[in-house]
Amino acid sequence: MKKYPKKERQAKLQEVIEANPFITDDELAKTFNVSVQTVRLDRVALSIPELRERIKHVASENFTDSVKSLPLEEVIGEIIDIKPGESAISIFDVKEEHVFKRNHIARGHHLFAQANSLATAVIPNELALTTQATVRFVRQVKLHERVVSKALVRKQTGERTITMVDVRSYVGDEIVLKGKFEMYHATEKVKRTDENENSN
Repeated sequence: MKKYPKKERQAKLQEVIEANPFITDDELAKTFNVSVQTVRLDRVALSIPELRERIKHVASENFTDSVKSLPLEEVIGEIIDIKPGESAISIFDVKEEHVFKRNHIARGHHLFAQANSLATAVIPNELALTTQATVRFVRQVKLHERVVSKALVRKQTGERTITMVDVRSYVGDEIVLKGKFEMYHATEKVKRTDENENSN
């Protein structure tokens, strides 16, 4: 694999990060055939923040107005794409605080929380509550693995107050969690009815 001179490497590294803000330092190190430490030094020299800060910046710029059902900081994982009422994607990096100490396997409630908060975030209403969830853990997730969750809203007719959201979580190409979330949300018609009842 070709090794670039420092200035050329830094210029190309900046291009790669601009094209994909969600690329990790490990992936950059492999791309440029250098150590992770070299990548970090390059980022510091270029004033490029670490991955988590880049994700927060992209999310706050693009998704703050899209997510109505809960504040972005309450989403477990980081939202990297969302089309309200249709689909959403989040990523969750498994760290020491998320795993059992004895075997480094992720605690299930973290994976559930990622999927559940994504199912909530994709509902384009200020009020969205989980009324029922069916979740199956397909395989164990280990320390330092990255979980990518994808939520898909099922099509429905009329102004129903219950929406079904399917969530699949992956590590690489491997599915690790399958979930079906039944989400209650207040439509404008229901909100008006509630307001009228409260005023009487």
